[in-house]
Amino acid sequence: MGRVDTCDIIAGILICATGLFFTVYSVMNYDLGTIKRMGTGMFPFGVGLVLAVLGLLIMAPAFYRRGTLPEVDARSLIMVLLSIAAFALLVVPTGLVPAIFATTILSSFAERKVSLKSLAGLCLFLSTLAYMVFRIGLDLPLSMFKWPF
Repeated sequence: MGRVDTCDIIAGILICATGLFFTVYSVMNYDLGTIKRMGTGMFPFGVGLVLAVLGLLIMAPAFYRRGTLPEVDARSLIMVLLSIAAFALLVVPTGLVPAIFATTILSSFAERKVSLKSLAGLCLFLSTLAYMVFRIGLDLPLSMFKWPF
């Protein structure tokens, strides 16, 4: 048992730092405008401030309660990071659907027991959802399938 809840303190610091980064970046690179006529930097500035305050609200009570550091499963961490990298590397050359399939399959290896039937269903559901949201709903010119060979 630790003296303070280290996990929440670290999470609060990371959230607060992210919020401060967006706040400072928006002030330095975008026009904030006024409340009546908002500029392009007003929204990231506001979101950054909200994140910073939420980080402080998460961090402050953690100094007054006990906590333990969680154990990190290396396999889960590696598989989730690999799935994100696979999506980034595959989405442009192969299209959105193969990238979603690769991401879903790789991230499923983070869990020890996943059935092939549920994995196939999840891949189909996420691909269909992405098609409906990005292609039909938002009318974005994303390539669903590309065969680079």
